[in-house]
Formats: sequence, structure tokens, C-alpha cells
Amino acid sequence: MSTLDNDLARQPGAESAADPVRESLLGFLRARTKTEWAADQDLFASGVVSSLFSLELLQYVEQEFKVTVEGDDLTLDNFRTVHAMAALVERLRGGEPGPGR
Repeated sequence: MSTLDNDLARQPGAESAADPVRESLLGFLRARTKTEWAADQDLFASGVVSSLFSLELLQYVEQEFKVTVEGDDLTLDNFRTVHAMAALVERLRGGEPGPGR
């Protein structure tokens, strides 16, 4: 578990706010890859996720969660794990400034 994950787990309500997002992302990944995933598993290091699939993942995140991912948010690190994607969605929904803004 990363430091960010540990910090999220310590904040009251922070983990539960992202649970539906995480569950949706895990369900999408499970359905598309026929593989079980952990929320902190590096999708790209696994070798299962290709560059083409990363575009599908981006499209899913934008459509499912009604957010637009653009500019500085279009980084591999924001899509590396389910935790990272959930944090991105929560940040975009909350209107908090992203990196470099």
C-alpha cells in the first residue's frame, strides 16, 4: 500500500467516498480482461493492459463518471492503478486543481 493509500485510509469518509468508483473500475477491468485486480495493482506493469486498452479505459472513466480528462491529467500515473483512477475521478468531480494548474 502506498503512502497515499495509507493517508486515504486514515481520513474519515475519504475511503468510503471513492468505494463506488473503485468498485465500478474493478468491475470494468474484470469484465474486459477476465482477470481479478487489486485496487493498488499496477495495471501497466502487469503486461495485461496495452496502449489500446488504456484508451478504452480513458473513455470508460470519462463516460461512466461524467468527467473530462485532459491536459496535465492525461498521465500514465493517473491510470496506473484503480486507486489512482479513483483519486483522479474524485479530484475532477470536486473541481480541485490538478497538477500544473
